[in-house]
Amino acid sequence: MIEIKNIYKKFGKLEVLSDVNLTFNKGKCVALIGPNGCGKTTLIKSVLGMVIPSKGDILFDQKSILNKYKYREQIGYMPQIGRYPDYMTVGQIIEMMKKIRNSDAVLDEDLIKAFELEKIFDKQMRTLSGGTTQKVSATLAFLFNPDVLILDEPTAGLDPLASEILKEKIIKEREKGKLILITSHLLSELDDLISEIIFMQDGKVHFHKTVHDLLQTTNEQRISKAIASILKSKQ
Repeated sequence: MIEIKNIYKKFGKLEVLSDVNLTFNKGKCVALIGPNGCGKTTLIKSVLGMVIPSKGDILFDQKSILNKYKYREQIGYMPQIGRYPDYMTVGQIIEMMKKIRNSDAVLDEDLIKAFELEKIFDKQMRTLSGGTTQKVSATLAFLFNPDVLILDEPTAGLDPLASEILKEKIIKEREKGKLILITSHLLSELDDLISEIIFMQDGKVHFHKTVHDLLQTTNEQRISKAIASILKSKQ
């Protein structure tokens, strides 16, 4: 569904992506992990069209996305930190996004109900806690029933109940055959969610494995321990 071909990206003299090649398929939940500055965010922004690669190409449904924008209608994006107009209310933000997208798709309002956002529709965004703002961001990502979901640190700042609600929603959408990309530092959060894992460092992909293969080759039962095992072996 998404193919990344020989992507390079430089900001000045700094090369942040170096010959990245990846394929993401429908029905998969893929974790993109690595230390700060490894290139995860630049890669995600390249897929979203927010960063233009210095070299290489990105294909969405076998068509190049470079200098295109319509494909983004098929992607739901949840940023790590959502930025919204301070004096707009939660309800106004959601209605504004509906009008901007002007989509014929059946809206997915599961998270509005699950997070009970109707109760705070009249609250201004500037008054919300970080966790509640995350709930709004998650709701908007899923709202237009996209084929692809890109979730950047989705559970960061959420309370345990909200985190479980979101994880259950991610699993539900994966089972519908959607492609879900997750960046996360909380490896313990990923065990029940993901089917594949990509580890990046210094702008390069160090490995792309299924969770089954990762656990089998390291003889571990948890993703976090399997990753730690691989990193220790490379030292």
